[in-house]
Amino acid sequence: MHSLPDLFPSRSSFRPHPRKSLIARGLSLSVIALACVCAAGAQQHASSSALPDGPEPQIKNAPNATKSEPDPKTASENAKVMQTKRILGIIPNFRAVSSTDVLPAQTPKEKFLTATDDSFDYSSIFIPAALAGYNLGTDAYPELGHGADGYGQYLWRAAVDQTIENYMVGFVVPAIAHQDTRYYTLGHGGLLKRTGYALSRSVVTRSDHAKEQFNVSEVLGAGSSAAISTAYYPASSRTFENVGTAWALDIGIDGASMVAKEFWPDINRRLFHTNTVPTR
Repeated sequence: MHSLPDLFPSRSSFRPHPRKSLIARGLSLSVIALACVCAAGAQQHASSSALPDGPEPQIKNAPNATKSEPDPKTASENAKVMQTKRILGIIPNFRAVSSTDVLPAQTPKEKFLTATDDSFDYSSIFIPAALAGYNLGTDAYPELGHGADGYGQYLWRAAVDQTIENYMVGFVVPAIAHQDTRYYTLGHGGLLKRTGYALSRSVVTRSDHAKEQFNVSEVLGAGSSAAISTAYYPASSRTFENVGTAWALDIGIDGASMVAKEFWPDINRRLFHTNTVPTR
């Protein structure tokens, strides 16, 4: 849920939303780090499994041969217990569940409460605070001033950006479209397969009736929040190009966060040797 600003060439008549750039870069580095760890772990496993172990005994007719076969149900349970409520003990991971979970449909109240948790969790101030400092340092919008007063101007706008998107993507549009806001982890397959699956969740999601469909909640919700932001940013940001860039970045950032959610259980197990209760 890659450095997205690089996808949009700069032109003298186009000034992309600087408040998004730090998030995109930070998340891209997180995704790369997670992918590298997973790839390294997979390579290590493949290397060790490639070593010759000598001839294997013939157990085709042994009465207990079936015991060596993995139990899909057990594997599923193991995947579930690796989910944690937070990534690295800080980043909220409230909505990540196993793809094998069969959960009741979310009520509008549950969607509202989840969006509220995401918006007002103690960690929710970290990104707006960092963005405010970054934008102040780069003088992203000279109209907003400098010093402590300028920092405050950037800070509240960054916090409002985050809150509006959380509610539009996580509550308002999903409640109307009857879509599930939870991220269902794939949990199996190779690195590319799982990464592709995670990124695809930006445009594909589940309905409240567990049917896969176009993710109108993400696409329309992110677009709406980008458009709303023009109401409280300086006039220089009120162009179709800037709104479109902010929209695309929001979707890309959410996609990168889903990649992090997908691989976090593997990272948690391999680096911290931790198995914990499933996220609910």
